[in-house]
Amino acid sequence: MRVTIAIPTYNRSRWLAETLASLAAHRHSLAADQLEVLVVDNASTDATAEIVRPHLDRPGWRYLVETEQGLNHARNRAVREARGEILVFLDDDVLLHRGWLDALLSPWDRPSEGGEAIGAVGGEVIPVFPEGCPFWLEGWATPLAHRADPGPLTPRQMPMGANVAFRKSVFDRFGLFRPELDRNGKNALSGGETEMLKRLHRGDSQGSLAVWFVPAAAVDHQFPASRMNLGYVCRHGYDSSRSRVLESLADPERSRGAKLAYGLSRLLLHLPRGLLLLLAALFLNGLNRTDTARKTLLRAARSGGYVAQIVRSLPRLLLPS
Repeated sequence: MRVTIAIPTYNRSRWLAETLASLAAHRHSLAADQLEVLVVDNASTDATAEIVRPHLDRPGWRYLVETEQGLNHARNRAVREARGEILVFLDDDVLLHRGWLDALLSPWDRPSEGGEAIGAVGGEVIPVFPEGCPFWLEGWATPLAHRADPGPLTPRQMPMGANVAFRKSVFDRFGLFRPELDRNGKNALSGGETEMLKRLHRGDSQGSLAVWFVPAAAVDHQFPASRMNLGYVCRHGYDSSRSRVLESLADPERSRGAKLAYGLSRLLLHLPRGLLLLLAALFLNGLNRTDTARKTLLRAARSGGYVAQIVRSLPRLLLPS
C-alpha cells in the first residue's frame, strides 16, 4: 500500500527538526516509492522552511505552505495533496519508536480480521519532558494506554491527533476536518481529529468504520519548558474544555433540545465549581502551598472553559434556526 505521512507545523522549528530527523532515520518495510512525506507549514514566521529544506532531496518528501491559519486547514491541505491510500498524521514535536510505522499499518494488513472495515488506527503517545517537568505538573500528561494489544476502540476511547492514521477514502465519504474545532494560532482548541473519528464510529448509509489502537506504534510527545508554565497550562485546560463543548454541540445526532440540556447542565455544574476552585486556589496560595494552589487553579481554568463556551453558544441554542 502507498502511505502518506503528513506533519502540520506552525512556528515549531526547533522541535520539527528533531521530528524530521527521527522520521528520516526510521526503519520500515515500505519501498521508497510507497512512502510520501508532506510537511505542511501553516504560514510559520520562524526558521521552518530552512529546517525542512535539507530533507527535500529525499524521495517523496514535499514542503507545502498553507496560508489559511488553523491546524485543521493544514490537515485538510494534506488530505487534498496526499497520494497515499493511508494518510498518517504526526505532530511536529514527536519522536518515533522503533517499528512505529509497520505497527501502525499492521491492522490494514489483516483482511481476515476485517481490515477493510477499519477507518483509522492510532498509536500510543508517551509524554516526555526533555527540559524537565515541574513537580506540580506531574500526572498532567499521561500515555493513552487504551489497551495492551492491537484491537478496536469504543467511541469513548480516542487516539490522539499526534499519532493517528486514516484510510484516505474516509475523507471522500465523511468529509474533511472541521476548522473551527482546533487551534488556529490564537487559541489552544483541540478535538478536530476526535470529531472526525466519531463520524467513522457513527457511520453513514454504508455503515460504520472501526477505529483501532496499536500500542506498539508508539511515539514520544515532547513537552518543552515553554509549555510548563502556569499560564500555558491553564490556557490549555481552558481551551480543552471549550473544545469538548464545541464537539458536543456539533454532534448531528443530538437534537437542539438535547444540546440545550447538555449546555445548561454543564453550566450549572461548572459555574459554582469554577468559582469555588478559584477561591480555594487563592486561599492555598495565601498559605504558601504553591504547588497545590497551581493544581487547583488548573482545575478552575477547566471549569471556566466550559462556562465560557456554553455562554457563547447559548444564543444559538435558545433561538430557533
